[in-house]
Amino acid sequence: MRKLKWGMIGGGEGSQIGPAHRLGAGLDGAFEFAAGALDHRPDAGRDYGRRLGLDADRAYGDWHEMLEGEKNRPNRVDLVTVATPNSTHYEITKAYLEAGFHVLCEKPMTMTIEEGEDIVRIAEATGRICAVNYGYSGYSLVRHMKAMVARGDLGQIRLVKAEFAHGHHADATDADNPRVRWRYDPAQAGVSAQFADCGIHALHMACFVTGQDVEKLSADTVSCIPSRVLEDDAMVNFRLSGGTVGRLWTSSIAIGRQHGLTLQVFGEKGGLRWAQEQPNQLYFMPLGGRLQIIERGEANLSPEADRTSRVTIGHAEGMPLAFANIYKDLAEAIRAGKEGRPIDPAANLYPRAEDGLRSMAAVFAVAESGLAHGQWVEARPPMFR
Repeated sequence: MRKLKWGMIGGGEGSQIGPAHRLGAGLDGAFEFAAGALDHRPDAGRDYGRRLGLDADRAYGDWHEMLEGEKNRPNRVDLVTVATPNSTHYEITKAYLEAGFHVLCEKPMTMTIEEGEDIVRIAEATGRICAVNYGYSGYSLVRHMKAMVARGDLGQIRLVKAEFAHGHHADATDADNPRVRWRYDPAQAGVSAQFADCGIHALHMACFVTGQDVEKLSADTVSCIPSRVLEDDAMVNFRLSGGTVGRLWTSSIAIGRQHGLTLQVFGEKGGLRWAQEQPNQLYFMPLGGRLQIIERGEANLSPEADRTSRVTIGHAEGMPLAFANIYKDLAEAIRAGKEGRPIDPAANLYPRAEDGLRSMAAVFAVAESGLAHGQWVEARPPMFR
């Protein structure tokens, strides 16, 4: 089967996210890295692209040049990943969708709700895939959690508790570090810092696993380091569309926490607990039963989990492999579209533009509620009310 062609914008040399995408896209042999505009410095981007194996005429200086170079090629890229600074996501994603490319955009998909609604409409009008990289939803056991909830193993879901708390921005003397400073600057980060950066991952995972959407929320936001304009800690209560109660804590000043993404789901018949730093184990407690540890890679898990597990039980699968599962989903979706057939249901799990829009609406709702001392506010984007 011919490989699909993949291109990347951003993610250049020294990038934190670029290697994870390149590993993820290439892992299953579905995509060939064919084009890139990898750096905001044109010459550096072209040079790095050639060193990664791109043909000289497909190692581009910027995203405009890549769009012009690819859109009329008979062998143009099938999927473009946007991994540039947040404020550029909307413009680039919009341009590539309108030119007929499928797009995987890093989060946040946009900087405003209005931009997010525009992307949703463009994706629908063009019939192109617009996916958003909530990559943690690619973990095998997260998908098994979703399958267990969907098939009723936990009964009606009463409560979901999500955390994404770390301590890597806890040093007040680090205030002038440019890698930290921009995150708390409204001119560069928008209306939210920690919730927009990490909290929306936890919120998306809560929605992904429960199959419900956030309708309203109440937030307590605080800058524990007083020099920061935007929050470095937030506690959010929320209500989901199926009646589930939600609790979320996100922080960047929690010294001793490293990554800190965890999810707990409590239903009328049992509870589940999973932590990203120990991704191979899912803890399941049935009502009146004994604690069970479900291992990634064990026999007779759900099709969603089996499809996204690559190495034998007892060996760790980490974040790049979770990203690879998003790419695996997208490869199946693109091939299904080309072949005029339905997508494999176990692969139809990649985060959509709608998820990116709902996340942005939640970011603005958290900012609004935080300023209003925890007042409950509408968290749905206008087009979904």
